[in-house]
Order: sequence, then structure tokens, then C-alpha cells
Amino acid sequence: MNTKDEIESVLNSKKLAFAGVSGDPKKFSRIVYKELKEKGYELYPVNPKLDDVDGDKCYGSVSEVPDDVKWGILMTPKASTSKVLKEAIDKGFESIWIQQGAHTPESLEMAEKAGIKLVYNKCIMMFASPVKGVHAFHRFLARIFGKVPA
Repeated sequence: MNTKDEIESVLNSKKLAFAGVSGDPKKFSRIVYKELKEKGYELYPVNPKLDDVDGDKCYGSVSEVPDDVKWGILMTPKASTSKVLKEAIDKGFESIWIQQGAHTPESLEMAEKAGIKLVYNKCIMMFASPVKGVHAFHRFLARIFGKVPA
């Protein structure tokens, strides 16, 4: 389990690649994208099937995002996670957040070998401040059951 300090250190940088953002505004990844933008994050969407996301240029792969982007969130299908993670490692990313449900044993091993900061099996919306709405309720429940690091 990640510590609170590890999670906060990943979230402190407000500039990140967002791999796996959907073209459908009703999908969870697109909702997260919009909420992170509202929270002040500078996002670089990555989806090879899209030209833009809400007017932001969309990149075909993580390898194409600007060089000064050093961390990202992966909301990719499990089948794509390792490939996208490898691109991020090759690009020199320092931190990766693999959204809850997107990690695989292979991707965790790859991140560990690369020595990057990794948060996984957590929903970013339960930690990106301010936490509000349904995410605040989920966080409250997770705290009760010991799933939120102290």
C-alpha cells in the first residue's frame, strides 16, 4: 500500500500526461479529466483515436508529450497498461499513477524495476484535492475500512 506522503508527492506536480482519456464525455476517464482540469492540473491527454479532448491537443502516445512532463496517470485498459507504462518509463517519467483496476502484475514489476514512484489500485479522485462529492463519500468509506493511508 502506498503511504500518504508517496501519494501526495505524486500529486504535487500539477503537470501530467493522462493516458486513456475517453472521447465519450460520459465515461469515467473523461469525467476525471474534466475534474482534474478544474482542480488546476495541466493535462496532456493521450489517446491514439482522438485529435483533441475538450479543445486540448490529444497525443497519440505518451512518447509524444512534451519533454517537461514527468508524470502521468494511466486509465488504460489492462491489456494496454504495460505498453503505455513502458513508453512513460522510456520517456523519463518520474511518477506514474495507475488508476484503480488498470494495473497488471507485469506493469507493477516493470515500474519497480524502473525505480519510478508508483501509485496503483487507488482512485485519483479520492486524493486530488479538494476531494468532493461522491469521491469524498468513497474516501470516507475507505478510511473506515483502512483503505486510505494515514
